[in-house]
Amino acid sequence: MARFTLPRDIYHGKGSLEVLKTFKGKKAIICVGGGSMKRGGFLDRAQKYLEEAGMEVKLFEGIESDPSVETVMKGAEVMQEFGPDWIVAIGGGSPIDAAKAMWIKYEYPECTFEDMCKVFGIPELRHKAKFCAVSSTSGTATEVTAFSIITDYAKGTKYPIADFEITPDVAIVDPELAETMPKKLVAHTGMDAMTHAIEAYVSTANCEFTDPLAIHAIEMIQKDLVDSYNGDMEARDRMHYAQCLAGMAFSNALLGIVHSMAHKTGAVFADYGAHIIHGAANAMYLPKVIAFNAKDETAKKRYGVIADYMHLGGKNDDEKVALLIAYLRKMNDDMNIPHCIGHYGKDSMPTEQGFVPEEVFLERLPGIAARAIEDACTGSNPRQPSQEEMEKLLKCCYYDTEVDF
Repeated sequence: MARFTLPRDIYHGKGSLEVLKTFKGKKAIICVGGGSMKRGGFLDRAQKYLEEAGMEVKLFEGIESDPSVETVMKGAEVMQEFGPDWIVAIGGGSPIDAAKAMWIKYEYPECTFEDMCKVFGIPELRHKAKFCAVSSTSGTATEVTAFSIITDYAKGTKYPIADFEITPDVAIVDPELAETMPKKLVAHTGMDAMTHAIEAYVSTANCEFTDPLAIHAIEMIQKDLVDSYNGDMEARDRMHYAQCLAGMAFSNALLGIVHSMAHKTGAVFADYGAHIIHGAANAMYLPKVIAFNAKDETAKKRYGVIADYMHLGGKNDDEKVALLIAYLRKMNDDMNIPHCIGHYGKDSMPTEQGFVPEEVFLERLPGIAARAIEDACTGSNPRQPSQEEMEKLLKCCYYDTEVDF
């Protein structure tokens, strides 16, 4: 038996943020990140709409990019004191992911972070509060997913929390919010969405319910992402829907080792002055993982189907896989995303010498590979890598060398 779970309500279209004024409750807490939602007026509008609904509203602001365990615990304490019956998270993936984890701790104060990380082990929520997610970026799709990514900075690694319990009750997909994204964020979140859709389609947990969502998301991203990056706001609006479709697919079909590797390399070199931004990591690793997974015949056929829907040509599946890889690499070029860690600068832009020194990468490689294999996303990858294969694959992602194993 399989399960397919989405938010009960998804409100979409320009102006859909206004649905907040119809919510029923006494208290709402709004969880938000930096200043972009405030500068754009969206935070004030959300607060006003909830107050129009008759609720007392509290703000929890300043959730960082790559939210920390400490931020989660602090937010949960605020919720315990305030006692909201609605948690409204507005912004990119970071505030929404953080608020999901806060929600667990709010409902179950005795729950530790380690408890949260037990895959599909969260107890039943919604005894104290319901959850609404309002996305402002077009990539993570956390507004419709059963996942949250939290960073343990002490360990230098990101942990996925995975459970259908944290699927939001309400998702608001208002493209007006996405129009505020800077160009670099458009690129990174867009390639995150493309990775979601492709990994969901080849995942061992794919099914008839997830396949159409994944394929249509891929078609839309192919058509609109680069134009969105170049300032086409109509394409930007469509990308906001495409990433949501990709999220619906992967929340139910799960992901693969592109994400496992991105989770474990994102913060592990922070002591050298930067993170490898999640969407950029996915963009760099996706072509390598496709080449690795395509050694599995079932996966190769499914990549071939993706190439067919993208109208890439090719006489057989091997040619189609090669064309798919080439197309994705060109998308990276078109949006100024590096091809490998070795050329990834502190500002995430391509550079001759990246911020991660070769000797540091090689020293940390065995640990990164071991943690990537243990990541929650690895189990649904179509080809299960050994420690040796994961290390070789990560080397290909550092040097931008061919995957021939």
